[in-house]
Amino acid sequence: MAKLKILVVDDEDKNLSLMEAMLVPLGYEVILAKDGEQALEKVQLTPPDLILLDIMMPGLDGYEVARRLKEDKEARIIPIVMVTILKEVEDRVKALEAGADDLLTKPVDKTELRARVQSLLKVKAYNDHMRNHQKELEKEVAKRTEQLRLAFEKIKKASLDSIYLLSRAAEYKDEDTGAHIQRMSNYAAAIARKLGLSERVVESILYAAPMHDVGKIGIPDHILLKPGKLGPDEWEIMKQHTVMGASILKGPNTGFIKLAEIIAVTHHEKWDGSGYPKGLKGIQINLAGRITAIADVFDALTSKRPYKEPLSLEKAVTIIRKQRGLHFDPDVVDAFFAVQDEIVLIKDKYRDEEERLVFRMVGEAS
Repeated sequence: MAKLKILVVDDEDKNLSLMEAMLVPLGYEVILAKDGEQALEKVQLTPPDLILLDIMMPGLDGYEVARRLKEDKEARIIPIVMVTILKEVEDRVKALEAGADDLLTKPVDKTELRARVQSLLKVKAYNDHMRNHQKELEKEVAKRTEQLRLAFEKIKKASLDSIYLLSRAAEYKDEDTGAHIQRMSNYAAAIARKLGLSERVVESILYAAPMHDVGKIGIPDHILLKPGKLGPDEWEIMKQHTVMGASILKGPNTGFIKLAEIIAVTHHEKWDGSGYPKGLKGIQINLAGRITAIADVFDALTSKRPYKEPLSLEKAVTIIRKQRGLHFDPDVVDAFFAVQDEIVLIKDKYRDEEERLVFRMVGEAS
């Protein structure tokens, strides 16, 4: 077992030698310092378990050394015994106010020294035990917190995966949509983040946006999958998917399901009021709906559909730019272009399966 360390600070060699002679036989390791500066250095290098500190010293006196030690986060727990020839009450009060835990009067009695040292070392040992226990508790709390965070992240990922699967099931008849819901929901989240929305709101949009077209499950196949342009009556039926989607999602008044309901019924509204189903205009349209609208349109422009081939990235962004202030909220368009590099990365990450196959075949051929 390691010996307990006692730092003795005094400017007189004879006093240092005397203290060492009394403490070493008691089984303590004694460290000596001849002035205040040296004492502070030794506390930093080899923290002792107790400090016997002379008051009257040249340079830094004992009062100042004690004050500095008690201001230090690590050193403040070390008990300090002031050793002095001063006997006035005000001098002793000053020592206690500076941070002394006890006082000894010179010449020091060996029996009294042993009793004071043993008592303060017991207090120090108890404080060390409590401090170490607190650190262990903090480590355990941090460990459990991290475990909970990881478990929560797994739950969130599983929830998002479930939303993607169910949303994809709703659009299953439209064979060319593929990874559309993953792309557009991540586009929407990136745009929302750029607009300065909180991470909680950004995450809600990420979870809610995939369900924007869930109402398509109620659209007849001959309209949904028609390869050509829809007639007026067919178009009126197609527009009902927004209302149907909101009806399917109606129920909870809070959380991302409520937001999904709002997105479903507003993502085809237009900034200039020419959209559907209600012809809302400007900020009458919920911001999440405005964000989802641009994410949805961009992905539709750059993806294959039953009625069209995909446009190039350049043509798609040109259309988006021209629709600033018409179809789309100007601020949302600006945010879209501010994160355009991220949008491109998302588009590449969530390729449709057919596109992935072509990409792999080209890579293997080369």
